[in-house]
Amino acid sequence: MNREAPDRPEAELPATANDAGVAPAPDGTAADTAPQAGSDAAQRAAAAEAQVAELRDQYLRAVAELENVRRRAQEDVARAHKYGIEGFAESLLPVKDSLEMALNADTPTVENLKEGVEATLRLLASAFEKNRLFEIDPRGQKFDPNRHQAISTVPAAAMQPPVAENHVAHVLQKGYLIGDRVLRPALVTVVQG
Repeated sequence: MNREAPDRPEAELPATANDAGVAPAPDGTAADTAPQAGSDAAQRAAAAEAQVAELRDQYLRAVAELENVRRRAQEDVARAHKYGIEGFAESLLPVKDSLEMALNADTPTVENLKEGVEATLRLLASAFEKNRLFEIDPRGQKFDPNRHQAISTVPAAAMQPPVAENHVAHVLQKGYLIGDRVLRPALVTVVQG
């Protein structure tokens, strides 16, 4: 029983809306879905455009804020360079006043001058301490090339009282630290074995 099928194309268009998978409207007619699909796409596009506009606004605000922070930081750095020494200068003013008073003394004596110099030195030491400028006086300490600069060496046998090898024998000039950083290393002679 060979039955020949009539010639027809592979894909056949459905004859009715129901055959196409479209649900009938309540009145029995096929529902029109094309306008709804277009309306849905338009709503999604509008929502996406609104979101893009909001994100663009947030981006522009963030860029403006970043620019303001950068500008303020530059101004702060410029002020620090210009007025950073203000505190130190204020603490040195009493030292200058003391020196001027010593020079204006009517009848200076050696004792008065010595007292004035000692008072001025105390004022200067106080100004250094207030501004975290510390002395490096390494007499008798182990030589530290990060804080000391060796000018010469002394044989251990020549030291009276004896000083351990690789230790500072004499301090020729004190060094100074600002906080933890060396401003000027101490000039020293070191004991060599």
